[in-house]
Amino acid sequence: MILGYDAISPLGLDMPDQWERAASGASGIGPLTRFPLRDGFPVRIAGEVEEIDTGIYPFLAARDMVQWTSPLFRYAMLVVHRALLKSGIEITPALSPRVAVTFSSAIGGLDAVLRADRLLVSGGKLPHPFTNPNSCINMVGGKVSIMTGATGPITATITACATGSTSVIMGALLIEQGMADVAVCGAVDFPLVEPIVGGFATMNGAYRPKEDQPEEAPEAASRPFSRNRRGFVVSEGAGCVIIAGRNFAAAHGLKSSLEIAGWAMTSDAHHFVAPNLETVRRCVSGSLADAGLRAPEIDAVNAHGTSTRIGDKVEWEALRDVFGDRIPPVSANKSQTGHAMGASSAIELILAMEGMMRERVLPTINYRPDPELPLDCVSEGTRKLEQEYVLKNAFGFGGCNACLVLHRTA
Repeated sequence: MILGYDAISPLGLDMPDQWERAASGASGIGPLTRFPLRDGFPVRIAGEVEEIDTGIYPFLAARDMVQWTSPLFRYAMLVVHRALLKSGIEITPALSPRVAVTFSSAIGGLDAVLRADRLLVSGGKLPHPFTNPNSCINMVGGKVSIMTGATGPITATITACATGSTSVIMGALLIEQGMADVAVCGAVDFPLVEPIVGGFATMNGAYRPKEDQPEEAPEAASRPFSRNRRGFVVSEGAGCVIIAGRNFAAAHGLKSSLEIAGWAMTSDAHHFVAPNLETVRRCVSGSLADAGLRAPEIDAVNAHGTSTRIGDKVEWEALRDVFGDRIPPVSANKSQTGHAMGASSAIELILAMEGMMRERVLPTINYRPDPELPLDCVSEGTRKLEQEYVLKNAFGFGGCNACLVLHRTA
């Protein structure tokens, strides 16, 4: 059962604000300001999140937080803190050994290593003692464990852009195996670091405008499944999902209208970035089979939808093969939030759940139909739709595929 969730994205810091902006068709994409842009740097736009007001959340301004310079930590701790409050779960010493942490990151705090390297090269200054802890990917989950007091199983699920989804899947597995009653799941990523952003450009993944063409508005750059798509917009954010077993929830009087009905994971064994239709299709169909569903029972799809030429095409082909000519309405949230790497699937999962509860499907903005990829991309704006079952797709570099089926029970 899904008992609580919370997210931070380029659309805002608070869930109600993010939903309202998303439902209105707004974009969180704007100028890239995280570092000074050199002449000729190919990426000029990004999805940046707002700064946290630590006056509202004083625990993020505590003395021990000074050493945790990577933004990963304060944003991760905030979404976990708020998701736990919404769940109604208090992690007491008695419950602590039964609480798992699978919260993770795809990229980690590489900003800390870059900062230390530049100081070492420019002035011979040795790295700060907290440089390596800041950059250690599993340290995000470690800090979550320290903050919450959870002492159950802990693991960092790192599957590139699918990290948020696989974190939820691993949490569900630990609960199903009887190793935990509750799992703190999700992901955080802050990849707006100069060499990372530049690297996405040189591998032809990140959006860049056509040469000799007028510069486009930042908010129009991310356009999944569109005939004029030109790559993803790098962004940042965090999302947390709190899940628990049915028996635990019933015993503690905790109620929920959402649950994970099924899931599947596959590996492409194909190419380091280009997806493989066969294994992507198997992941989609496998999640439906695990949920005991037939294709017509899925009411909507929350797509991976990165806005790359090959990625969107293969995702469409997989949907076509599973659903035939009756692909459900598709929402591609990256059109509004950009691509927050491992955190993207957590954020999108949360937006999908919020839409199920509100009986709304969010729009795919900037959509210009591609005749080669016929889809109902909900381009007219937010659509009213009752959704009992929603498919969430997430596919990552290295061929990491994860699909989840969400179920609204009431």
